[in-house]
Amino acid sequence: MPNNQDQINNLMQKLELLLRKQQDFNIEVNEIRRDIQILRNTQAIKFNEETTNQTTKPQEVIVEKEAVVVDTVVEMDTAATTPIEIDSVQEEPKIISEKKISLAKGKSNLEKFIGENLINKIGILITVIGVGIGAKYSIENNLISPLTRIILGYLVGISLLGFGFKLKAKYQSYSAVLVSGALAILYFLTYIAYDLYGLFPQMVAFGIMLLFTVFGVVAALNYNKQIIAHIGLVGAYAVPFLLSNDSGNVTALFSYIALINIGLLVISFKKYWKALYYVAFAFTWLIYGSWYVLSSSNEDFTIGFTFLALFFSLFYATFLAFKLIKSEKFQVADIVLIMLNSFIFYGFGIAWLYDYEGGEFYLGLFTLLNAVIHFAITVIIFKRKLADRKLFFLTSGFVLTFITIAVPVQLDGNWVTLFWAFEAALLFWIGRTKKVKFYEYLSYILVVLAFLSLTMDWAARYSYMNTTDEWSLLLNTTFLTSILCVAVFGFMNYIQSKFNAEKPSVVQKLMTIGIPALFVGTLFFAFYLEIEQYWTNAFQASKIDLTGTDGYYPDFNYNLKDLEAIWLILYTMFFISALSFINIIKVKNKVLGIVALGSALLITLIFLTNGLYTLSELRENFLTQELSEYYNIGAYNIYMRYISFAFLAFLLFAIYKLAKQEYIKINYKIPFEILMHTAIIWVTSSELLNWMDISGSEQSYKLGLSILWGFYALLLIALGIWKKKKYLRIGAIVLFSITLIKLFFYDISSLNTISKTIVFVSLGVLLLIISFLYNKYKHIITDETKP
Repeated sequence: MPNNQDQINNLMQKLELLLRKQQDFNIEVNEIRRDIQILRNTQAIKFNEETTNQTTKPQEVIVEKEAVVVDTVVEMDTAATTPIEIDSVQEEPKIISEKKISLAKGKSNLEKFIGENLINKIGILITVIGVGIGAKYSIENNLISPLTRIILGYLVGISLLGFGFKLKAKYQSYSAVLVSGALAILYFLTYIAYDLYGLFPQMVAFGIMLLFTVFGVVAALNYNKQIIAHIGLVGAYAVPFLLSNDSGNVTALFSYIALINIGLLVISFKKYWKALYYVAFAFTWLIYGSWYVLSSSNEDFTIGFTFLALFFSLFYATFLAFKLIKSEKFQVADIVLIMLNSFIFYGFGIAWLYDYEGGEFYLGLFTLLNAVIHFAITVIIFKRKLADRKLFFLTSGFVLTFITIAVPVQLDGNWVTLFWAFEAALLFWIGRTKKVKFYEYLSYILVVLAFLSLTMDWAARYSYMNTTDEWSLLLNTTFLTSILCVAVFGFMNYIQSKFNAEKPSVVQKLMTIGIPALFVGTLFFAFYLEIEQYWTNAFQASKIDLTGTDGYYPDFNYNLKDLEAIWLILYTMFFISALSFINIIKVKNKVLGIVALGSALLITLIFLTNGLYTLSELRENFLTQELSEYYNIGAYNIYMRYISFAFLAFLLFAIYKLAKQEYIKINYKIPFEILMHTAIIWVTSSELLNWMDISGSEQSYKLGLSILWGFYALLLIALGIWKKKKYLRIGAIVLFSITLIKLFFYDISSLNTISKTIVFVSLGVLLLIISFLYNKYKHIITDETKP
């Protein structure tokens, strides 16, 4: 307690000290404000005395203001002990004046924008259009000679240029607009002089344009105005089209555009006016694409391909110039633009090669050339450390992308699948272990591509069109490709489980399920399709030509199709059972457990319906021995049943073990027991029909089934009473009800007297036994139902 009291006293002393300092500070602030106001009022009085004859009224106002200020200061001094915020202490006259200024600004901003900015730009645009219209009119009506037209046009442009320079000192923005307009006029006059009239040789014309380009670059940088670059450079894109005479001089057109883009490149080293870059990019590729679609031909291959490479290089260099020099962070628009530039170049290049005679042999080489270009840039960035990691990974991604594309372009079949799969594994390993999400996302794309390519390999390989000579079970390239893809997906799944992603994205969360699903799915179908193809080949090989009324017709051993169907079901049952035990022993994954459990229940239902029906078809094939003179249908069709029952028992055991696992978290006992008894009665019914059919009994499905179901219902009643399981007794009552309905509405119509007697007596006795059991053990049932 004494220690606490000492601390309280120390804190109270500190608080009093701070309060005194705050009071002193407030007093000093108020004194400074008072002195500033007095000085302002004094200065205003002196200024009014020196400039105008003052009336008494303004003086009274000033005195009143001073009095107000003094009173305010006095009041503040008396209340110095109250803490105040400095920003809240403001002079009333100043607030009023600031409000007036802001209102004035609000009213004049729109007018200022229109008068100083918008009108001059519209004016220069109209001027340029007017000069263009005048030039066009003089051309169409031959009013003046071509040389005179060009000279007059140059004079107008130079005059506008000189006038703009003269106004630069006082009106820089207005001057920049005039200079840009003059530059556009000089551009298009030079183009006309060369392309329409032939007044200049090609080298002279483009030398002049080069000078204008240099001038435009220097002017834009000197003025620091983007408008000069827009009107002077980008505006020049429209010139060839406004004044085109369909001369078809593609070289001149693209050289002209290239010069403009070179100017843009130079500007990009000093400035990074994105709007300028976007507009130039759009105009260039729009012009090139329009020419390719509407006017290009095979003869233009050299010109088209050369300028395609030139434009791509210019825009790529322009983009990288600022990124490398200024180390600006990547934006979404930047990545989209550089990707668009690369794929436009690649798309047009592939199109040229496809149309060119013999060009299809160079498609893969051209694709690799794209990869080499991006690889060289990647090496430069990495060696000199010129940019951030994003730019390095972006260019690296382009290298991998074009290598990936080169494989299907130059190769085909399984090699494409394998290359994409191994590349996906490598990228995923780098991305996850080195924490480079860009590479990891690329691996996801390649995984999808590899799997799609594998499915196409499956569709092409596993077909009835493939003969036995071209394929052998498990010893073929498609199966080997499937297994290697399984290994790749397994490796990725291992890396994914060993190295968890930090703050995983939605895509990464999805792939935590997607990659294991690809692994399991590919492994399953790798063997499934082999089994299917084996029986398909056997079926095709069984073809024979039989003689009929219309000549020869083909026939096949359809027993093989039944064997194929049952073996595919058995393989699926075994695969799901093995997967369940692997999950139980090693993986212990809840999602995989639920998927395996659901799949096991589904394949159990398929076996009990379609599987048992197929087994009955095999029995019928054995008994009828159709086409036995051509095919050997032996007792294997009968033995197949018991092989199938072994697989079913293994599957049910796997379901039981899997449902017991804690991570599944389900009440498995009742559902599993219902499933087991359903499977038993279903299988025993099928087996009864099987042996009665073999023995030649014609009423097996009526007499035998009714008695079997009745006995099994009795067994369930006894078991339900013994184990105190109400659901078993209810199930038995339902089964007996079905048996009785079957007896009265189906069996009785075709049974003979002896059969009817046997069935009715048997079921009657069974019902009596069931009733006796309910009466004898009613105390057990009553105790069971009590809460």
